[in-house]
Amino acid sequence: MSGLVLKLGPHERVLINGAVVENGEKRSRLAIMTPHANILRLRDAIHPEEVNTPVRRVCYIAQLVLSGDADPADARMQLLRGIEQLSQVLTDHDSRALLTQATAFVLEDQHYQALKSLRGLLPREERLLAARRS
Repeated sequence: MSGLVLKLGPHERVLINGAVVENGEKRSRLAIMTPHANILRLRDAIHPEEVNTPVRRVCYIAQLVLSGDADPADARMQLLRGIEQLSQVLTDHDSRALLTQATAFVLEDQHYQALKSLRGLLPREERLLAARRS
């Protein structure tokens, strides 16, 4: 089986190409066979009031593409610019690897994978912000 496999919990919701799909009462697996389908787990969605850090801002742009609220061509430059700005601050090896992956996925119009890579930066950003506050 190829494609993206989503494992959904009971009543979990996912956005697929603009349509909200809710799982039934049991856990299930969905195989998404269509390449470049726009998919967003609603439990992972960043809400507008939560867009309050640099990494969250870039994640949110990718999320807007997945939800159909932003044109991929228009978002491309914003995403690449945001990733470039993050790469100037997040210079450790692991962050660089995630940023390199995110860049490649944006260039390939793989916004789900780009978002997945960018979300990997959230714990690092949180640690840096917590250290700065103390």
